Amino acid sequence: MKQYRDHYFKRAKAEHYPARSVYKLQELDSKFGLLKPGMKVLDLGAAPGSWTLFAAKKVGERGFVLALDIQDTEQQFPANVRFLVHDAFEDSPELLALMEPLLPFDFVMSDMAPKTTGHKFTDQARSLELCERARDVAARRLKPGGFLVVKIFEGPDAKGFKESLRPLFEAVRVFKPKSSRAESKEIFMAGLGFRGGPPEDPGGAALGNGGDLK
Repeated sequence: MKQYRDHYFKRAKAEHYPARSVYKLQELDSKFGLLKPGMKVLDLGAAPGSWTLFAAKKVGERGFVLALDIQDTEQQFPANVRFLVHDAFEDSPELLALMEPLLPFDFVMSDMAPKTTGHKFTDQARSLELCERARDVAARRLKPGGFLVVKIFEGPDAKGFKESLRPLFEAVRVFKPKSSRAESKEIFMAGLGFRGGPPEDPGGAALGNGGDLK
């Protein structure tokens, strides 16, 4: 397993990406055709920046990536990226001003994961909450036909979250990249073909709550 981890770690360094997670997005893109030239992408929880860099490369000079994270990164980004140290779920005048010329986005992506506690059900519940909030952002800011990808920890609530995506997207797919560690409980859910328009009550009955977090 150490050799397995080293392979992706060394490959990422050789290809000038800050983390091995880039290959998960690369596999998702290869599987579902997510990133195309000229797209506008919203990257939630972007640090240290591997997904941002890969997306920027794929969308090209005519595209743009707005990357948000509460943590800063030392990574240098190309001209078609704006990285902002900001809570991805808190609107502010600065964030809204940045978003306005980009709306609606073609693709919202989230590789966010909670700080793990070692307690399986707590970690799963916190992962679910991040996914639900990313879903609600996508429901407000995706264009019709757009895509959403989120990382979620496998658990009893994952199926409910998948069902909550079905009213919003033409298709919902579950995928575990080969570059994920075999023992990892992470999986990715892709919402393909946004139907357009937010539901009346994001996070409520119209979407399903994916499980009780209370």
